[in-house]
Amino acid sequence: MTTEMPPPPAEPPAAAAIPSPPAEPPAAAPKKLFNPLLAGLLGLVVGAGIVGGAWAYTSRDTAPETFTLIGTFTLTEGAVRTEGESCRGNGGYDDIAQGTSVTVYDAAGGVAATGSLGVSQYSVGACAFVVTVDDVPKGEKFYQVEVSHRGKVQLSGKEAEGGKLAASLG
Repeated sequence: MTTEMPPPPAEPPAAAAIPSPPAEPPAAAPKKLFNPLLAGLLGLVVGAGIVGGAWAYTSRDTAPETFTLIGTFTLTEGAVRTEGESCRGNGGYDDIAQGTSVTVYDAAGGVAATGSLGVSQYSVGACAFVVTVDDVPKGEKFYQVEVSHRGKVQLSGKEAEGGKLAASLG
């Protein structure tokens, strides 16, 4: 065995012998997923759909069910006959006549609906009026009804919805 090492080559290998790294392809422009105009139109359509859907949802008819409160209001003092069989209040009751305001209050004391006294009928010194108040919201445990400013009469929700109002003054 020899301990000698072969002598190093006299010349370094030629540059042509070392392969050069592969050339990188030219950078390609990134692909656009959407044309900007198309993306804008798509955003407009989606936004309009969302706004339209929200509008349709919130504009649903959510009005509560209502009923017409009907009954009678009788003035037992100060009633005077007018034309034919109709009548009205006189003296301290001159605010009671056809067209006088009728206010219906809900159980919380808020105004639920308003109407007015209807036609009247005179009989033996008393004057009976028809009461009709439209669009009273259903579902209250009780209602209060006030004619003019003469105080409130309370009736149950069942009585009110069943046309059982019978109030009097005098």
